[in-house]
Amino acid sequence: MAERTVFAYFNTPDQAEEALRQLKPLKLVDYAIERFDGYTGTGTESLDKIGGTITGDFASLGNLTLGGDFDNPDAAKLATSSVSASGYSSGGPDNRVSGRDIMLVAIVEEEDYERASRIVQDAGAL
Repeated sequence: MAERTVFAYFNTPDQAEEALRQLKPLKLVDYAIERFDGYTGTGTESLDKIGGTITGDFASLGNLTLGGDFDNPDAAKLATSSVSASGYSSGGPDNRVSGRDIMLVAIVEEEDYERASRIVQDAGAL
């Protein structure tokens, strides 16, 4: 049997989990739910490193505020121009950037593809 892949983008992890719950009765081959953004890497996650902001012991503002790992210093500077890095954005609730940054990828048998697509759309996917 052939397989098809459904890519669905959601506002919250709960929406993606609900869609996945509804997809499980189908012939679901594999799936993944991930949060993504426009910057590579995990950036500064350690509280010890965050304390280094007083001494200037951090790679870049983009690394600190966006969680980006930049190989190129120019890319780090350009990312820092984002309103999300500077803090000058009111964004969404809790001053977070709003948008569909949760991706559900589901691989289903071809016969269930149309139904799977309807399920994720009904759950709020883009």
